[in-house]
Amino acid sequence: MKKVVINDCHGGFGLSHEAVVKYSHLCKESITFDSTESTLLPYVYYKMNGNNREHWNAKNIKRDDPILVMLVEQMGYYVNDKFSELKVVEIPDDVNWYVEEYDGLEWVAEVHRTWR
Repeated sequence: MKKVVINDCHGGFGLSHEAVVKYSHLCKESITFDSTESTLLPYVYYKMNGNNREHWNAKNIKRDDPILVMLVEQMGYYVNDKFSELKVVEIPDDVNWYVEEYDGLEWVAEVHRTWR
C-alpha cells in the first residue's frame, strides 16, 4: 500500500513552521525563512539555489514523499498550520492517483479517461 498525505478540512494544505524546519533538516534542503507582519502567513520560505533565493511552498511537496508522510504520522496535530488537518491515507500501489480538492478539503482520486 502507498501512503499519501491529504488535508481533511476546508482551508487548505499547509505545514506548521516546526514541520517545515524538520522537513528541511530531514530532506537536507536549504530552506530559509523571513518573518512577516502578517498573522495569516507569519513566515515566508525560500529555498537556496546557489547564491539565489527562490520562493518555497510546502504545497509543492509530493504528497507521497516519505519524509512528509513520516512527519504527519509522528507530529500529529503539530504538523498542521492554522488552516489544515493533515492525515495519511493508504491506497493500493497500482492505482494511478492524484489529489482532488474542494475549498481546501482534499481526497485521493483515481485517474480515469473522459471524453467530450
